[in-house]
Amino acid sequence: MAEYFPILLFAAIAVAIAIAMSAIPWLVNRPRYGKAKMSAYESGFEAFDTARRTFDVRFYLVAILFIVFDLEVAFLFPWAMVIKEISWFGFWSMMAFLAVLTIGFIYEWKKGALEWE
Repeated sequence: MAEYFPILLFAAIAVAIAIAMSAIPWLVNRPRYGKAKMSAYESGFEAFDTARRTFDVRFYLVAILFIVFDLEVAFLFPWAMVIKEISWFGFWSMMAFLAVLTIGFIYEWKKGALEWE
């Protein structure tokens, strides 16, 4: 049980810091709600339509492209760190992965998914 004491101590300190960092702003500056603070705010304009309105599909396409290329970067960093140890198979596997993503990006570009007009 003595081996787990540092972990328990670390967890207790982390919880205490999280509680303190959440409580201090609330104690120092109590929230005051007014009409202006509680009003709907979107891009500097008052809300002029219902929230149930459908969005243009281009917003979703851009979001999906962001996720795809964000994941690409998430795979590239660890790969770059171990490039010397993974041999040629690892190198060509990543090149195949990047080729698939590049083909997908070119397809999206040619289809006009990135056009906003």
